[in-house]
Amino acid sequence: MVKRLISANATEIAQMSGEELKQSIKASAGRVICAEIIGNMQPIIGDITNGEVATAYGADLLLLNGFDCFNPQINGLDGIEPSEVIRTLKKYTGRAVGINLEPVDPTIGLLDERAMIPEGRVCSEQTLKKVEMSGLDFICLTGNPGTGVTNERIKQAIVLAKKLFTGMIIAGKMHSAGVDEPVTSFEATKAFVESGADVILLPAVGSIPGFTEQELVTAVRYANEKGALTMSAIGTTQESSDKQTIRTIALKNKIAGVDIQHIGDGGYAAGVATLENIYALSVAIRGVRHTMSRISRSPLR
Repeated sequence: MVKRLISANATEIAQMSGEELKQSIKASAGRVICAEIIGNMQPIIGDITNGEVATAYGADLLLLNGFDCFNPQINGLDGIEPSEVIRTLKKYTGRAVGINLEPVDPTIGLLDERAMIPEGRVCSEQTLKKVEMSGLDFICLTGNPGTGVTNERIKQAIVLAKKLFTGMIIAGKMHSAGVDEPVTSFEATKAFVESGADVILLPAVGSIPGFTEQELVTAVRYANEKGALTMSAIGTTQESSDKQTIRTIALKNKIAGVDIQHIGDGGYAAGVATLENIYALSVAIRGVRHTMSRISRSPLR
């Protein structure tokens, strides 16, 4: 049996397999926070990583956005060999670390200008093999704005990832990624679960127009019945909203039953959420006691 993530020490987290990490999150009863960060931008504190800062304010999982598997870089890790940046970030923070991989459809027409991304960010056989060797604990199959990631391509990417990656697989969209299709639907949730995703990513209630609490509840209950977990995502720069907005979103999504609450990377500037909002999210979904436990626990334990 694994220890629940919100009470686990760094040495225990480091030894978890993908399936054990999933079980540890499930055991935490809706009190896990995933902070999305950008590692290859100027850190909010120049000489340490955004990952370390997010950890200090309550993050349990660190999700690297814009990470290029073929050119790995995290600013604030000076002098570290590229092949060791992920393992070093894990060592410095004591947290499970994952990256976004984007199942892009280059043929589909978009609502706005297409954002071109390097091959090291695209979900492919080559990037998945790199991920497997890098020490990453999980991947998130999703799309940044304007990249042309579709739900159909996410479904296909899950199948490929299950063959090549042994860590935990999160899949879904938190916004349109430039595509004229529903950001999420029950059909998409069902397809992702059936394809083997460990965690279904869903927009946080209050983050995109028209996605209701009942739709989230329905998706969460279906995923849970089939053995998958769920993660609500604030990916619409509301991570820089006032603290009351964050608390409201947090409680609505906890009531719906999600296992992980994600907060995006758009704070005062892109790179990490407004730090006070990571803390406010933590206190809202698990109280001061567990928040203090997470932010005070040494990565040497």
